[in-house]
Amino acid sequence: MTRTWMRELAGWTLALAVALVTAGAVAASARAELLFRDGDSVIVALLSRSILAGDRLDWAMSSVLFLPETAVFTTLDALLPVGVDALLAVSAVVNLLGLYGAIRVAAGRAREGRAPVAWSVVALGVFGAIAMTETSASRDALDLASLQLTTTYYSATVIAVVLSIGLARRMRDGSSHRIALPLLLLGVTAASTLSNPLFAAWLAAPLLVILAVDLLRRADLRGTLSLIGALLAGTAAGFALRIPFAAWIANTGAGYAQPTMWRESLEYYGRLVGDRLQEPLGVLALLVVVALLALGVVRTFRPVDEASRLVSLVSWALPLVVMLGAIALGTHAARYLQPLVFVPMLVLVAHPRALRLPARPRRLAAAVVAIAVLVGGGLSVPRIASAVDRPDADLTCVTDWVDASGRTGAGQFWTVRLPKLHAEDPARLVQVDHRLDGYAWLVNRSDLETREVTFLVQDSQTVAWELPLAAVPDRIVECGRWTILDFASTPLPIGPAHS
Repeated sequence: MTRTWMRELAGWTLALAVALVTAGAVAASARAELLFRDGDSVIVALLSRSILAGDRLDWAMSSVLFLPETAVFTTLDALLPVGVDALLAVSAVVNLLGLYGAIRVAAGRAREGRAPVAWSVVALGVFGAIAMTETSASRDALDLASLQLTTTYYSATVIAVVLSIGLARRMRDGSSHRIALPLLLLGVTAASTLSNPLFAAWLAAPLLVILAVDLLRRADLRGTLSLIGALLAGTAAGFALRIPFAAWIANTGAGYAQPTMWRESLEYYGRLVGDRLQEPLGVLALLVVVALLALGVVRTFRPVDEASRLVSLVSWALPLVVMLGAIALGTHAARYLQPLVFVPMLVLVAHPRALRLPARPRRLAAAVVAIAVLVGGGLSVPRIASAVDRPDADLTCVTDWVDASGRTGAGQFWTVRLPKLHAEDPARLVQVDHRLDGYAWLVNRSDLETREVTFLVQDSQTVAWELPLAAVPDRIVECGRWTILDFASTPLPIGPAHS
């Protein structure tokens, strides 16, 4: 028992080092724009700040409620006396650790001749290596692994998908917890569907298809029916639990499905693949994923047991179903294809066989690799700290001016989100559209109760203003990439809110 706990602790320690190395590389690249400053990426931080401030919560969310992400971030915010960028960096590491934990569940129990801890660390390392090849600042790039480091782009859903596959594997693995595991799978499915209905498209629907086909083999019939029952009940419960949150859901997501645009969707994703292949590191990442998919196919038809066969089958069939589904529904968002990157990693833990090497060379090799990973993790801490502490004179200029003015201003979504997060009082910056109507999207609607503003914040992403009255700013304040239009003598009315 002691050796087992020591092995597990060593796995978590190495996973932490891998997470630090990955976060350090991503934070030091152009991808840091998405990690720290993107308009979408700050939603969880804004919501957390609103909760801790005791604000009246009347949020207009998308179809995603970000419940697990917000719970984790709010806890970190309450416990750690650091700034918001540091919290986002810590969250990146925590997200990767959460992924490791889910992979470890999917690797199955430790047995003679198996090394599930070591292969779980390897799987996380491969995932982290792919994330480190992604350097685009664009949220629309096919840089899918690094999205796991953000608080916004479905990090909890990614973990829940892998965890659910792991629970399914444990059910097939002859676990003694025959009642607890289906109930746990039901709970994870319900909570994940409640927070993000995309979970149903990423895991529940594809896995149900895979299990239905698997029924034809009539292998482990009772266990397969138990899996199907837990997934169906959990998904139904999750959607039912969304009903009390209806007031927060400004968009159910139904409009994102446009099946008639499947050709455009195919062309869109094809262009993203072409863009990714323009970079040598992108080619390398794609080759790794293709190799993992191929390995999954091979291991599916050469299984060691039913549990490893299920994980091998899911490792390539689920990404295929998700990709075909995304195209068939006419979607146009790279983030919907994340299973194409993280699910193939599971083939590495489908049958985590220990290497057949003499004990002494094996231990020596393991020690060398472990030391290298730990040293890399330690050296990444200053790298992350440097990215967090990087001065942003433009942002400081805007927030200092807003804080000192004591007045309320407005800005458009992509422009105002970052200053809103960093201002002393986020409510001082109202989110509006180009006509100065309130824009209730990923924001607390209570902010929109403000009826007039006396300055506007704009930047290169701002759509040309169509103000409700003829007015000339009293002065213009330049803050680098932002500009503040000061209308102190001519307050501007805020129009009705829309989402």
